[in-house]
Amino acid sequence: MKLYYDLHIHSALSPCASDDMTPNNIVNMCVLKGLDIIAVTDHNSARNVEAIANLGERKGLLVVPGMEVQTKEEVHVLCYFHTLDHCYDFQAKWEESLPKVKNRPEYFGNQLVMDEDDELVSEYPYLLLTSSSFGVEDLFRLMKHRGIAVFAHVDRSSFSVLSNLGFIPEMDGVNALEISNAVNPEQFLMKHPALASYCILQSSDAHYLGDIMERVNYVDLSSPSVEELLNHLSGFA
Repeated sequence: MKLYYDLHIHSALSPCASDDMTPNNIVNMCVLKGLDIIAVTDHNSARNVEAIANLGERKGLLVVPGMEVQTKEEVHVLCYFHTLDHCYDFQAKWEESLPKVKNRPEYFGNQLVMDEDDELVSEYPYLLLTSSSFGVEDLFRLMKHRGIAVFAHVDRSSFSVLSNLGFIPEMDGVNALEISNAVNPEQFLMKHPALASYCILQSSDAHYLGDIMERVNYVDLSSPSVEELLNHLSGFA
């Protein structure tokens, strides 16, 4: 079964994302674009995931619990979780590792926590665009039994594992890599043939509604479920 995806979307909780990235706007845009599976992956937090997941379920859209975290090496990693409970358990541990720097909305942007009616619940007070005290190895250890970690936008010249470390670490759980929407997957693998054994995902990293992926990239699963997707991602390398 071909299921079309975008597994890297930011909501209005991410300070760098538009305030228009509300739960309803995201879900409705993804349905309009014909997507089957999405993941909302805000920076270092998952406080809007439940509202979006509930809305997605009503519209027949599978929402994978997720976060985009920044390790102490300033490497961005996408985390996809088996359940919301796994996600929240991880979030609690991850937030303890972040510096408590007050957000300055006028400079960095708003960090909006919203409900299923797009009503403001709270504004997260501490800046989410910061590095954790956990390194890459710590992160993959924390993700074990909770979900799958995927190095984000590995083709980019900043905040990627290749730009910051210069290589893909050989560790348990490193099975999938994400490339940005700006590159051609075939050309990327021709340039990096050693990465052909990994599952290569391509998502939008959308910060604005119009940036969300069209019905282009898909995974072939037996059924639309989080477990099927994570099993697919873990079956490589």
